Amino acid sequence: MLEFDTITAISTPMGEGAIGIVRLSGDLAVETVNNVFSGKDLTTVDSHTIHYGTLKYPDTGEIVDEVMVSIMRAPKTFTREDVVEINCHGGVVAVNRVLELILDQPDIRLAEPGEFTKRAFLNGRIDLSQAEAVMDLIRAKTDRAMNVAMAQMEGRLSRLVRELRQQLLETIAAVEVNIDYPEYDAEEMTQAIVEEKAGEVKRVLEQLLETARQGKILREGLATAIIGRPNVGKSSLMNTLVQETKAIVTEIAGTTRDTIEEYVNVKGVPLKLIDTAGIRETEDIVERIGVEKSRKALEAADLVLLVLNGHEGLTVEDEALFEAVKGMNAIIIINKTDLPQNMDSSKLEKLAAGRPIVATSLLLDEGIDALEAAIANLFFAKGVESQDMTYISNARHIQLIKRTIGQIDEALGSAVMNMPIDMVQIDLRRAWDTLGEINGDTVQESLIDQLFSQFCLGK
Repeated sequence: MLEFDTITAISTPMGEGAIGIVRLSGDLAVETVNNVFSGKDLTTVDSHTIHYGTLKYPDTGEIVDEVMVSIMRAPKTFTREDVVEINCHGGVVAVNRVLELILDQPDIRLAEPGEFTKRAFLNGRIDLSQAEAVMDLIRAKTDRAMNVAMAQMEGRLSRLVRELRQQLLETIAAVEVNIDYPEYDAEEMTQAIVEEKAGEVKRVLEQLLETARQGKILREGLATAIIGRPNVGKSSLMNTLVQETKAIVTEIAGTTRDTIEEYVNVKGVPLKLIDTAGIRETEDIVERIGVEKSRKALEAADLVLLVLNGHEGLTVEDEALFEAVKGMNAIIIINKTDLPQNMDSSKLEKLAAGRPIVATSLLLDEGIDALEAAIANLFFAKGVESQDMTYISNARHIQLIKRTIGQIDEALGSAVMNMPIDMVQIDLRRAWDTLGEINGDTVQESLIDQLFSQFCLGK
């Protein structure tokens, strides 16, 4: 475990801005800043107060910056250590000068990625699932995703996991009573009792897994490929959804030569839109490269928006695209409804195979609401009650819950086969340990280091 020395880092994004923040955490945080601060004596001020002054080089007295310094004393801080936040002028040069000044002071080092949050975990302020929710909160791209992350950060998942582990622990304890004190009239751990106690935990975990698909979508977004023949309106669709001109639109087929990516919020669903080059056979070497990238984007997509030209009707190339998206989540978009229509409806419905069909005129901005509703309904048919439900979205949590369910199944199987009761107890204890890895109660130090290394510097 790392020694709890004093660390510092920039906590705001680099670049131009009104202010930048340099954060310190550790026993020497207040004393270190006070040594370069001209204003009040920071070692005597009350906790959770902010003070105006200047930072100066201690050897020359030259002013580094005009600042506001926040003092927060342990244990009522994010890390449960003394924390100081220096609010200086924004900009790369100004913030870096302040950071360099602090790092020049004795016994101060640059924080590792995620180390402030890691200290909050190690000092018991938050558990591991709450720490991971901090990063989910930072990366949230929609209100729904933020609500899910906030609920996890407040401990909703942690409380549920603790309750389930307690149920398993009570079951294990009852088993051990029969093993250690068989002469006493303790509750007999029959097959029915194991099924009742451990089976209830399993049912709750399975219900939690049902939220994983929606939670993962909210957390990571949907990779959404916009595909179609050249000049059917793919780039226009991209621009309409993004509400900005991201892709060049012309009447010339094959204008888009490369994939263009952009995130967009569609009724709370984060989409990573990928506008692809028109998929067709071509002799143009540059366009051919773009078509190949389009095919790769299609293979990796969670959702496909297949755009057709209603004015021209179905072509052999369109039918080939339907074959390419067979079995995939797809929405069929009939574009250019402002022109005379030549679409074979019966053939289209057969090719769509029950998947949603939406008519649009991107030129007139018609049909977009229906398209957005179709996207939301495809993945959230029952809506997202993010305020009332516990969602899991983290791949690590999902795998741990699946493993726990498997271990409970093994315990139930042992009970059904009338195996010795201590064999049942071993499987239940493994399930209890595995479930504890979600909160960090039974997790290894190497995994902790790996998880926090994914955080941004200064968090």
